[in-house]
Amino acid sequence: MSMTESDRHSALGDHPNPNIERLVPQQICRAFSVIPYELSGNLLSVASPSTDNAVAAQVLKQLTGHDVRLVQHDPAEISAALDIAFSRGPALLFADADAGSAVPLRTGEFLASLGLVDERDVEEALVEQARTGAQLGEILVASGKITEDDLVAVLAEKFKVQRVSLDGFNPDREIALLLPEQAANALRCVPVARDGDVVFLAVSRPLDDHEVSVVGRYLGELEVRELLATRSSIDTLLQRVYQDDYSQFATHSLMELSPENSAYIVATKAQKTFFISVLVAIIVCGVIWPKNTLIGLVAAASVYYLAVSLYKFRLTFRALGHHFETDVTAQEVADVDERTLPMYTILVPLFREASIVNRLVTGVNGLDYPKTKLDVKLLCEEEDTETIEAIRDLGLPPHFRLVVVPDSNPKTKPKACNYGLTQAEGKYTVIYDAEDRPDPDQLKKAVIAFSKAEPRVTCIQAKLNYFNQDQNLLTKWFSSEYSMHYDLILPGLDGDDVPIPLGGTSNHFITARLRELGAWDPYNVTEDADLGIRLARAGYRTSMMDSTTLEEANSQLPNWVRQRSRWIKGYMQTWLVHMRNPFKTLKDMGLKNFISFNLLVGGTFIFLLNPIFWALTTLFALTQWGFIESLFPGFVFYAASSMLFIGNFVFVYLNVAGSMQRGYFELTKSALLTPLYWGLMSWAAWKGFIQLFTNPFYWEKTEHGLDTEHTESQQQVTS
Repeated sequence: MSMTESDRHSALGDHPNPNIERLVPQQICRAFSVIPYELSGNLLSVASPSTDNAVAAQVLKQLTGHDVRLVQHDPAEISAALDIAFSRGPALLFADADAGSAVPLRTGEFLASLGLVDERDVEEALVEQARTGAQLGEILVASGKITEDDLVAVLAEKFKVQRVSLDGFNPDREIALLLPEQAANALRCVPVARDGDVVFLAVSRPLDDHEVSVVGRYLGELEVRELLATRSSIDTLLQRVYQDDYSQFATHSLMELSPENSAYIVATKAQKTFFISVLVAIIVCGVIWPKNTLIGLVAAASVYYLAVSLYKFRLTFRALGHHFETDVTAQEVADVDERTLPMYTILVPLFREASIVNRLVTGVNGLDYPKTKLDVKLLCEEEDTETIEAIRDLGLPPHFRLVVVPDSNPKTKPKACNYGLTQAEGKYTVIYDAEDRPDPDQLKKAVIAFSKAEPRVTCIQAKLNYFNQDQNLLTKWFSSEYSMHYDLILPGLDGDDVPIPLGGTSNHFITARLRELGAWDPYNVTEDADLGIRLARAGYRTSMMDSTTLEEANSQLPNWVRQRSRWIKGYMQTWLVHMRNPFKTLKDMGLKNFISFNLLVGGTFIFLLNPIFWALTTLFALTQWGFIESLFPGFVFYAASSMLFIGNFVFVYLNVAGSMQRGYFELTKSALLTPLYWGLMSWAAWKGFIQLFTNPFYWEKTEHGLDTEHTESQQQVTS
């Protein structure tokens, strides 16, 4: 398409419009050799060497929001117009050997000139840059087109800054601590040496004027000389320098901030005195009035069991008729301006998970979120050398960060998460387990959900379910239970605005508030449920989000019992912690929340009762023993009968309703057999209850990857 004289005058005449010319950043204009010159309605006319450049048109439309018309111009005239339009901003110059003069050379061009990337790589990165606003070099590294070393070499040449390798470097701690941890992490830099009044500062990229002024506030009159190093090596160095501080926070933050909310002590002296007194009173009454004492215990247990059952039924029934979750539409996700998206931290605690590290990385890379705005912390215990080496062998891009948690007690998931939180860069933080498969758009949905939520909302919980539900009967029961819990009960709690005991994964937090609360309790083995209660006590709120993360359901019974006994033990820990001072908890929560907490979290204890009532029922059916019948006089009989029939009906109904609510209709048949599942839950409950006294902080490791053999066999059958 040829350009008319009027077009030429309009684009490059004596009266250009700088507001239009600068609609597009200089880097993009020079990369494609284009310059906007006229805006008519929603149509932006752009001077270009060619009218057949779909990539350039797409980038310009993404950046400006206008329809784009490319008009052919002479490249020399476009270059001259760009020099005039952006004359206020100095260009970085590199010697051009052929021309013998200095010419502007941008990062992408320099990388291409070295043969590190091709033009298509640069064009794709520019499209990504236009969409996300990220640095071109960071985009190329995150996409695997170049290495961190390549980028540092280019930046060092471009800005004429010396490079430095930090591999195996052990800095003088006194020098390294010239910058406080918060500033060093935020700027990703660390003082590595000092020569008189000169401090050598390792940086992952040259600091801008504002960042230089921040450093100056701490270093005073000392002169700063920057040394370029890879982002990963600086992150590793920062971990070594501040390891003691991070460990202190991970283990003691909650104990120092709010010791009364820490499970470090299983039961306080007051609680022990109370429980012992009650036990003594029961024994004394049992000796004096044995029959009446047993009747009273049966009556109390029956009433409490019935109350818990009816409360869960109410939550479920209410949730069936309403949509309480924060709903984010596909159109809202599509309309997100990725340039405005905040940094998002993903914490992934790992322990003996070397076999599924590849699956984990694939899952994270499948998230629909700019890679340059992801801060993925892979949290590994120091002793777990196999997983650490598996991660290092992958050579992951810098938005993945290996964080080695120093060996110390307690060795729990929440302690590892606390350690990672100390280094979190994101405005929001989410936890994912190694085997998790979240909806690809979950992070964007969470950002939108937070923008819609009331100011009190500090956590948004996604729904959980399983991807291997059809593996065997145990996984079907497990999936039915999760469908009931996350699709009905938790949304019902959300609708009632009462405390939500969080799930162990896919809970999205406002990072600053999470730190303010002292983060997770490293001594509580269901730190998630406990944190949900502490959020409510602090006046904050948790909301549910209509997005699902699929996990791996335990398919082997011993593994399932280990996991479930830990969960139940943790719920008991949580109840004991928050009932140390019932009146203060009541004051913090309010009556409605207090009742809900005791029925839902405290209701865990009912699993201990099941074997007792089943044994009494079986024994009476076999022997017709009159003494058992005498334990259920009058109202006690009706309460126990209600518990037997209503309670059983409620729990079967809940599992069937949850499966149908999620659309897992094939699970309804197995859900009818859930009374057998309760027997397993009671087994796990008694194991957890005993461990509460013998080994309260022991973290029962759940083995993942057990679905692999099942999946492979299915594929073989299919093929």
